[in-house]
Formats: sequence, structure tokens, C-alpha cells
Amino acid sequence: MHNTAASEGQPFKVLFSRAKIVQYSVAFITLILVAVPLVPILYQAVLDRPIYDDQAILTLENFSRLFSNPKFYEAFKNSFVLSAVTTVIAGIIGVSTAVFIGRTNLPGKKFFGEVVLWPMYVSHLVLAFGWFMMYGPSGYVTLLVEGWIGGKPWSLYTMAGMAIVAGAAQAPLVHLFCASSVARADASLEDAARTIGAGPFTVLRRVTIPLLRPAITYSAMLNFIGCLEMLSVPLILGTPVGKDFFTTFLYTQGYSGSNPDYGLIGAAACFLLVMISVLIFLQAKLLKKAGRFVTVKGKATRPKTFDLGRYRWAVTVVLAMYFALTLFVTVGGLGLRAFTTFLTPLMAPWELFSFDNFLLIFEYDAYRRSITNSLLVAGIGAAIAVSLVSLVTVIIHRSGFKFRKALEYAALYPRAVPGIVTGIGFFWGMLLFPFLGPLHGTIWILILAFTMRTIPTAFGAISPALIQLSKDLDQSARTVGADWWITQRKIILPLLRPALFGAYVLLFLSFLKEYASAAFLFAPGSEIIGTTMLQFWVNGDTGPVAALAVIQILLTIIFVVIARKMLGVKAYG
Repeated sequence: MHNTAASEGQPFKVLFSRAKIVQYSVAFITLILVAVPLVPILYQAVLDRPIYDDQAILTLENFSRLFSNPKFYEAFKNSFVLSAVTTVIAGIIGVSTAVFIGRTNLPGKKFFGEVVLWPMYVSHLVLAFGWFMMYGPSGYVTLLVEGWIGGKPWSLYTMAGMAIVAGAAQAPLVHLFCASSVARADASLEDAARTIGAGPFTVLRRVTIPLLRPAITYSAMLNFIGCLEMLSVPLILGTPVGKDFFTTFLYTQGYSGSNPDYGLIGAAACFLLVMISVLIFLQAKLLKKAGRFVTVKGKATRPKTFDLGRYRWAVTVVLAMYFALTLFVTVGGLGLRAFTTFLTPLMAPWELFSFDNFLLIFEYDAYRRSITNSLLVAGIGAAIAVSLVSLVTVIIHRSGFKFRKALEYAALYPRAVPGIVTGIGFFWGMLLFPFLGPLHGTIWILILAFTMRTIPTAFGAISPALIQLSKDLDQSARTVGADWWITQRKIILPLLRPALFGAYVLLFLSFLKEYASAAFLFAPGSEIIGTTMLQFWVNGDTGPVAALAVIQILLTIIFVVIARKMLGVKAYG
């Protein structure tokens, strides 16, 4: 009788083991988090009325109206042209800086190596504001040059102007991918080119840069997709002249009047989602053939530094001018505007010096709250996201969970979901799913949306460190009676602390910069810096916009400095 009971109880114990409970729970939470914004969008796209209307019926009319809308085709064309030109500009800048800073005897390379990554720490919204205030139609530098030459020197409202702004903002991503490939290149191929008389620039052009093709391809696809989902540059520089893009089409349709066209928004968001998913699939296909570019093998030699000869100072001057014009002038202009009543080249800034913009920010609860909310969302949200993704990562890589491949796909799919689509999806999710209702108007709905967006980032930061840990650690723990959960909690996760902290830093900065997802989600009481800046911008209050931008930059600098000291990260060298 005892033996029979034990044998019957064993399957129950296996079925509900602690490992399975943790694995299924984490998988369920991840799936829900990813599905919550997607299901309402797909559902609304095939409804003839708003998602909350009980009388709504299924229809494909929304797609018919979308594809017959002239504004949609204009947005389609403009988005693809801007993304293509931005990708080219970012690629040229990123590859050039990676090669010259990483492989040549460029003077000041340590300084340039630091500065080149700074735009990654700053919100694209802030950078767009900086460009507008300095190089826009009434920008400080524009008016200054106009006074010298007697005419308009340039226009940021053109496709080329917007592409330059977006390209400068996204170039650090190309640099980051290419810099590591440049540093690991096999010098034997370059030496072979030198033996037949090739000069340094010929070797760079014919050997070194072609070997960067996988990194260039990957970063180019990321930049193309990133530009398609970018809201800041199209909104700040395209909307004033009536240029429609995918993101501004969704943004303006969502805010158009008191009765936005939910069906049209759903169809457009669904189309953008499918298109980006296809691009990510193509990206994976393109990278499958990257193996033919492998040059780092067991006997690879250390790459040599290229001697630029008499051109080294010319390259230094070009890089210095690039960083001065695209970064220091734009960010510095925000600082000047923040501390002046208005900014004009006709008067010295110190004659207009004022703290009024900052006093306005700290005088009203809503504006102060946007700063504290941003810090709370970034601090708490990044911790929650890293905790979740750390469990997702160990389940995928260190467990026998039978759905781990599906879990990995779900964890990586948010790469295909633009920020503004995420915001719309969670907004409609609060209307469709009762369990989300209590989160309306709180920072917790923002944390959920931001977490969903950053799952792939955290997964990419944690996975390499986990893969480096030998699975012998798991087997050793099992031999002394530890189950899967104890092994991960007591051994594996503690060994991942540096990687987890690194992921936390990345997510904190991502949460602090995020604004597109929050555009449809914030309410009085849950404002963040990005949404408050957008509100000020719509009202034409550029002074408070600059003040908030400066505050966000200062918060970012303080956090980065502290994080780098804790991580022991040294300057580029």
C-alpha cells in the first residue's frame, strides 16, 4: 500500500517541482508582457469601431482605408528615404571613426574614443532639440552664419537635413560594432597587402574595411530599423513643414482631435510591426554567411597600428570639427538656452542670463514630478527588468525547459516593436484587459512598457557572460543534492553579478531616455522628463525644454560616472 502511494505521488512531485514552477511562471510572465501590447493592436486593426466599443465587429476595412490614404504613402516613402540616407551617413561616420580611432596613430585618440560614444547616452529627443535650437531656421548658428553670408545657409527641414541629424545620432552604434571587429582583425592579410607596396589608406580601403562587412551589415540593419521607428527627428524637424513619416503618422493620428481613428491607427501600427519583423528576419539571413569574413583564428597576429604620416593632423582636425559641430555645439546650445531668456547672436548670452527656466521647472509639482518619476522608473524599472531577464536567460541556456526555444523567440521579438507602437498597444491593453486597468495613470504602466521594450537589450548583455560559465558548475551542484533552482540562485546568478550590473546600467539609461512609449501612456501624476519636454515643445516653450534637457543630461552624466567607477571601466585606449 505504501509503495503504491509513493509511486502514484512521484509523478505529481515531478510535475510540480520547484524548477518547473519557476520556469513556467517566468515563461508565462514574459509571454504576457510581450503579448499585452501586440494583441490589442492586431485586434483593433480588424475592428470597425474602437476596441472598447461592445458593438464593434470584425472587418478588413481599416487596411483598405490605410492603403488608400495618400498620407500613408507619403509616410511610407519618406520613412524609407530617411532611413536609407541616415543609414549611409551613420555608416560612413561610424566606420571612419572606428578605423581611425582604433587602428591608426591618430593624435588624441583616447579623447575621441570617449567622445564618439556620448550620443548613445543622450536621448535622441534631446539631440534633436539641440540641433533645432542651433541649426534650425531660427537657430543661433543659423542666424549667425546668415548674418555673414546674407542668406539661408542650410535647412534642417529637408530630407538631407533630417538624415544628417539622425545619422549623427546613430553613428555611435556603427562605431561600437565596427570597433571590436577592427581590434580583432588578423594583421597577416594587411601585411600581405603592404608587401606589394600598398599604402596605409589603400590597405584600410581594400583590406581592413571590407573585412568589417558583417559588423557593417548588422549595424546598418539596426540603424535602418531604428530610423524607421524614430519619433524625435521626424516630429521636431518634419512636422513643421508637413512631412509625414510612419511614427509621426501614428502620433498625429493618435492625438488628432477628441475622436482619433482607432481602426486606422491599428492598421498602420500593424503594418509597421510586420514590416520591421520582416527586416529583422532578413538581417538574420544576411548574417548567416558572415563566416567567410572570419580572420581571427588560432594563429592570428596582433593588428598593427597604421601610420597616417603627414595626414594624421588633417584627420584629427576633421574629427575635432565633426564632434564640435554635431555634439558640443548642439548640447552647448541647449545649455545656453536653458540659462537665458532667449538665445540670439545679436546679444551676448551673459546679457540674457537667467534662472527663470529652471525656476519654472522646480516651481510646479507636475514638472518636478516628471524628474522624480523618471528616476523612479529608471531605477525601479531597470531592476525589475534585469531580474526578469536574468531568469529568462538561465532558463534558455541552463535548463531542460522544453519551451526554451519559444521563450527565446518571445524574449527577442520586442526588437521588432517600435516604441510608439508599444505605447499604443499598452494604452489599448488597459482598455481590453481588466487587470491592467488599475495601472492607468501610474508609473507602473510605464515600467511595464519600458521593460517589454528592453528585454532584448538585457538578454544580449547577460547571455555572453552566462555562456562563458562552464556547465560543470551545474553538474557539481547536482552531485551534492542541489536542484535546478538552488543551483541557479546560489551559484550561477551570483557569478553573473558583473554582467547583471552592466545590464542594469544599460537599462537604467534606456529607461531614463525613453519617451516614445510613454507618449500615449502618461497621465497627470505619471509624467516623465521626455513627455514633459514634448508638452513644452508643442506649446513653443523652448526655454523649459532646454532646462529639462540639461537636467536629463546631468543625471545621465552622474549615473554614467558612478557606474563606470563601480564597473572599473577605463577610458578608451
